[in-house]
Amino acid sequence: MVEIASYGTWVSPIGEADVARPGSSPAWARRVGDTVWWTLAKPDEGGRSTLVRCGADGPEELLPAPWNARNRVHEYGGTPYAVLDGRVAFTEWSDQRVYLLDLGGEPVALTAEPDRPQGQRFADLVPGAGGAEVWAVRETATGDRPTDVRRDLVAIPLDGSGVRVLGASHHFMTAPKPSPDGRFAAWLGWEHPAMPWDGTELCVAHLLPDGTLGPHRVVAGGPREAVCQVEWEGSDALLALTDPDGWWNLHRITLDGTSTNLAAGPYEIGGPMWVLGRRWFAVLGRGRFAVVRGGRLAVLDERSGTVTDVDTDVALWSDLGADTDGVVTAVGSGPDTAGTVVRLDLSTGELAHLGDPGPALPDAAYLPVPVRRTFTAEDGRGVPATVYPPTNPDFAAPEGELPPYLVYVHGGPTGSAGSGLNLGFAYFTSRGIGVVAVDYGGSTGYGRAYREVLNGQWGVLDVADCATAAAALAAEGGADPARLGIRGGSAGGWTAAASLTSVDTYACGTVQFPILDLTGWTGEGGETHDFEARYTEGLVGSPTEHAERYAERSPANRVAHLAGPVLLMQGLEDKICPPEQADRFAAALDGSGVPHAYLRFAGEQHGFRRAETIEAAYAAELSFYGQVFGFTPPGVPVLELSR
Repeated sequence: MVEIASYGTWVSPIGEADVARPGSSPAWARRVGDTVWWTLAKPDEGGRSTLVRCGADGPEELLPAPWNARNRVHEYGGTPYAVLDGRVAFTEWSDQRVYLLDLGGEPVALTAEPDRPQGQRFADLVPGAGGAEVWAVRETATGDRPTDVRRDLVAIPLDGSGVRVLGASHHFMTAPKPSPDGRFAAWLGWEHPAMPWDGTELCVAHLLPDGTLGPHRVVAGGPREAVCQVEWEGSDALLALTDPDGWWNLHRITLDGTSTNLAAGPYEIGGPMWVLGRRWFAVLGRGRFAVVRGGRLAVLDERSGTVTDVDTDVALWSDLGADTDGVVTAVGSGPDTAGTVVRLDLSTGELAHLGDPGPALPDAAYLPVPVRRTFTAEDGRGVPATVYPPTNPDFAAPEGELPPYLVYVHGGPTGSAGSGLNLGFAYFTSRGIGVVAVDYGGSTGYGRAYREVLNGQWGVLDVADCATAAAALAAEGGADPARLGIRGGSAGGWTAAASLTSVDTYACGTVQFPILDLTGWTGEGGETHDFEARYTEGLVGSPTEHAERYAERSPANRVAHLAGPVLLMQGLEDKICPPEQADRFAAALDGSGVPHAYLRFAGEQHGFRRAETIEAAYAAELSFYGQVFGFTPPGVPVLELSR
């Protein structure tokens, strides 16, 4: 029998531990011969990542605790392993060195211990020419500032004889990939102030007899063309995802720079290169390619110039791999299914789920069915969003009561909200709190023009687009206009804080590991890391020419304008949005009269990975909304708010 109870008080089977559930985050799926490899996050083991190998006998975890296959080049990292002749080289998080693991043996270090903590980092590991070494990007600290960094393309012999520098072309680079005949190498490079979705260059160089790279030439890309994935098609041609026409399409590029779009159209296959080594296409042979378009698996046929979705039970695909036998591997997920590594034979339609799916998911009846919407911005643009309504088969609200809603702001801001299973959203919706995830201007998946509409307008247009979605839901009678909140982390935390200090749409907000002070965060002497040190020059403007704009938009300078209570959360080892920013904001809140709480988590970097942190964060957030929106959520401790 359905019980009548106010929104926010519904009893849910989805607890904090479900949100932090272990075994639900596979990544970096790679097929090598008859085996498939991937990494698997372990929230219940301090957030470490292990390596998994799946062959004929099923999956096997290769790295026991405390081994942690991660790296932090650019702080976001890149491909953390490469398989060579059944052995695997991988990066270890604790010291950022590269290790070699013979199956059945113990890892052996291939790179030297750095002369200072985190003094050298390696990422984007790929098999080198000849198979006797692994190639990578090496990042070396040259001073004490976060921007004191040098990067090189390097070869790491598997015999442990030491690292050899291949060369360098740009301040930022992906690892070089050898051509099939071993004569050339190809990689991507870019320079400040561009981000990799603004403009990258596809470089090709001869591999010289001494094992280094010769002078490179640029065969694609430029200031307003961003190549985001490149693979060798043969020894004289490359395949690349690039956007000279404003959309990430698949191109064939010859060594003289001739480029051919294999299936031109206003759709995106690629994505933002926040980490090094993500893959959105793979070669099937005979002019056919497996691609990910809008999250769905599709086949691109260059002979007809078409891209056709594949009918499969897996809704969302990422980290794609394939071979000429027509077998595709990837990480697959959906709105009501957790991420798992999948293998699909396109010729037979046979689909296999590899690996342990982890703990059972909640009954689908408690999971919200996402509804895609497009709201209209003040300037007439369409603003895509996904609405997750309150969903619980055991409860209904009293007649006439409208639900509270949370606007979720994705990070980046060059990113997107996605529509895969999000138990964090379900944690709220199953208790009677709706969520709307907004792909505000600047989001990816909608072409370069939509990405660039945010340029110069960060802290203004993103704020307006999120408020537009919230206000529209309230105007339609689907959300309580007096009980709207906003939540986000990183750049999403910036937009949440900027919203709370510039518009009156929201009653409260949750701000996690945020940017709060643009002036302190950016630049060579700023608080953030090298990768994003000049990101704001495109998003906001020149720090010198637009210093007033930096100050005016920063939530740190607008505490007196807060529209309502704030819950602030921060990892204490965050090098991207360092805790000093949140510390200063929290200090300004003390004594302001604004109800607030500040939770600081030791051992967490940018984003929360530990199960205990995730559980504490969600319980605190639910209690916070209950206190602001006027309900008592069952089963969570009361979060103490300061004024």
